[in-house]
Amino acid sequence: MSFNIDEWEPKTKMGKLVKEGTITDIDEIFEKGLPIMELEIVDALVPDLEEEVMDVNLVQRMHKSGRKVNFRVIVAVGNKNGYVGLGQGKAKEVGPAIRKAVDNAKYNLIKVRRGCGDWGCVCGKEHTVPFKVQGKASSVSVSLMPAPAGVGLVVGDVGKTILNLAGIKDVWSQSFGQTQTTVNFANAIFDALKTLSAVKASEAELKKMGVKY
Repeated sequence: MSFNIDEWEPKTKMGKLVKEGTITDIDEIFEKGLPIMELEIVDALVPDLEEEVMDVNLVQRMHKSGRKVNFRVIVAVGNKNGYVGLGQGKAKEVGPAIRKAVDNAKYNLIKVRRGCGDWGCVCGKEHTVPFKVQGKASSVSVSLMPAPAGVGLVVGDVGKTILNLAGIKDVWSQSFGQTQTTVNFANAIFDALKTLSAVKASEAELKKMGVKY
């Protein structure tokens, strides 16, 4: 369903500032560390998000009234230009589970720091991770390392999907643990991407690595 900003009635102060045009860039929100409480804020400021269903699983649990069966869905969203999110959703049917997962992924949207950090590449474009980072989820740990332009995404299929949605075209990787467990591998990749923005570096160092912010 396409988003129509004219039909949106914001319920939060931030939402009202977005609708009236006072806030026009989602980076303003990220830089202040403010929580996004309305999905329409993401729809308005990052309208070109694409969605990818990563995994659909049946999950069961015992309840006093009997066995409960739900679908658990993992979804990644991104605009292939520096923004990506990962989310999960559960429901009795696949459709509602996917919608919940998409909404959750939008609430978890982050900006991904990209650059040209490989010593053998001097293109200066934002095509890879600017420096080595690690991510962890349960028993799975992943390292993402800068790669020269043209290498592609040397990582498992789950990682390729998330990195592609983030706008990363080249990367080396190492992974350990039960990487065949989609939810943990996906969360480890996402954790590594979040770490990119947490690493402190001077403006001169970032500029040298091709990072534009």
